[in-house]
Amino acid sequence: MKRNLILGFAIIAMLVTACTSDDTADIIINDNTVTNNNNGGNNGSQSIFLSGTYTTDLDLDANNSYVVNGPLIMASGTTLTIPAGMTIEALADGANVYIAISQGARIVANGTAGNPIILTSDAASPAAGDWGGLILLGRAPINSVSGTATSTSEIASLPYGGSDASDDSGVLRYVRVDYSGGAADGQSENNGFSFYGVGNGTLVEYIQAYEGKDDGIEFFGGTVNASFVSVVNAQDDSIDWTEGFSGTITNAYVKHGSEHDKGVEADGYNTDIGNNSNPIFFSKPTVTNLAIYGNGSGTGNEAVRLRAGTQGVFTNVYIEGFEEAFDLDGDAGAMSSNPTGTGVLNGDLTVTDVTFVDVTLNLKNDTGVTFTEADFISGLGNGIPTDYVTWGAGWTIQ
Repeated sequence: MKRNLILGFAIIAMLVTACTSDDTADIIINDNTVTNNNNGGNNGSQSIFLSGTYTTDLDLDANNSYVVNGPLIMASGTTLTIPAGMTIEALADGANVYIAISQGARIVANGTAGNPIILTSDAASPAAGDWGGLILLGRAPINSVSGTATSTSEIASLPYGGSDASDDSGVLRYVRVDYSGGAADGQSENNGFSFYGVGNGTLVEYIQAYEGKDDGIEFFGGTVNASFVSVVNAQDDSIDWTEGFSGTITNAYVKHGSEHDKGVEADGYNTDIGNNSNPIFFSKPTVTNLAIYGNGSGTGNEAVRLRAGTQGVFTNVYIEGFEEAFDLDGDAGAMSSNPTGTGVLNGDLTVTDVTFVDVTLNLKNDTGVTFTEADFISGLGNGIPTDYVTWGAGWTIQ
């Protein structure tokens, strides 16, 4: 019944505004249809449908309710402000319903533990993939292009990347994205949170991706630092990075559901595009206090896959319930384009203080480079789980 009402309102919205939305980001609007929705009361609350490209600031009102019913794109120079405690629903219509913060735009979503901001499906019985997700695009470096050139996002075809490591795309605090990951096609899929070339001037802390169809959180290059990160029941990878991501991830909790791929899938560059940076660089984030919980060592999956030359510094890692903890892929040779194993020998890819519980194989080396487990891992048995019970209390779905 709820779905039918919203669809009815959406049809009225299209008749009133005489415009439609698609993923080409060519609709310029400053507001959308407003429908009285106070259930016969006198409080003046309204249900407002949001879609199209906004060329002025959009400040959401805590007295109103909002439904994203298509691509909602904030153009450069604008700010989307979402008050603490607000739940925004998205039409359960798949990949074409998402929120995108363009280069030069900002989002200010500053929730609290007691009043988180929730972006979720409008379906009566929500499911993974109901809608797209949240996309931020910045001007920080990526290695899929050279210099100040930009690349184009999979969803919405918006530009990202540049040379401003400290670029500021706004604030995400205590924000949850539920039931996201709608796929446009086999190659273009939404994530819960997608960070495209986002800079470290952006504040990202206390975020959760819950029940997503694709990755929970993916970093496409950039330098953004994310802390207190929760991904529960992502159906693909929980945390994914590529295109030269070099930020930090601190206090991350991953819990697998029945359908799940890897806890972390990490690429030094996007192998579909190539490493086109000059000089060439690879992803090299700093990951501290990472806990990944799988479904048991008999399920046959991997906790962390490191490939395509990715580097990284891991400190304090706890992995439970996997056949393989770390799987490293790459190739050997002085001219290797995927020098993952060389990163281990050079000290650019390391794990310090790690504990494995119900893990069959600590390390699988498919890099073509010879090294020992001790070259890669030190402090075996010293890892402790991040205190998710404390920092995740009250605002996450656990």
